[in-house]
Amino acid sequence: MRKRILLALCATLLALAGCKSKQKVRVQATEEEAPSLASTVHTADPRVAPQLISGFYGIEDNAWRWTAGKFTVLLRPPRMSAQKGAILQLKFALPDPIINPLKSITLGATVNGTALPKETYTKSGEYTYAKDVPPNLMAGEAVKVEFAMDKALPPSGADQRELGLVVSVVGFEPK
Repeated sequence: MRKRILLALCATLLALAGCKSKQKVRVQATEEEAPSLASTVHTADPRVAPQLISGFYGIEDNAWRWTAGKFTVLLRPPRMSAQKGAILQLKFALPDPIINPLKSITLGATVNGTALPKETYTKSGEYTYAKDVPPNLMAGEAVKVEFAMDKALPPSGADQRELGLVVSVVGFEPK
């Protein structure tokens, strides 16, 4: 019986010795798959925060975000938009506390550095800024969209943020 145990132990040791690799195993960091960009961003969704590059404040009422006078978002171009173009849409509210002291605001956007037409607003309410974007601006895997207001409410004692618009959705619609 002892002989069998000794033989089994020797066989196991020999098998393990044969499995020993002569090469060193190198551990490499792996790059996790980055989340894909969305074509349309609902600003109340915390998962899209990385696409809100600048000028956006925290989520409020689980529904929207305030912006500063200038704000930038990174969007994925919709399918076939490099051939057909797309429609840029910004859904926002212009509340009384912003428009009353400013009287009017003019909003414009640039897509990958190219200016789109501006619009002027003189009353509080809910609006959609919608502009055609030509196909040549929709190439690539990401499109940088920069919005700018001609004026915004400056920081005050009540709120230390520069306040622009109340934005709920920004994105591209395919043509």
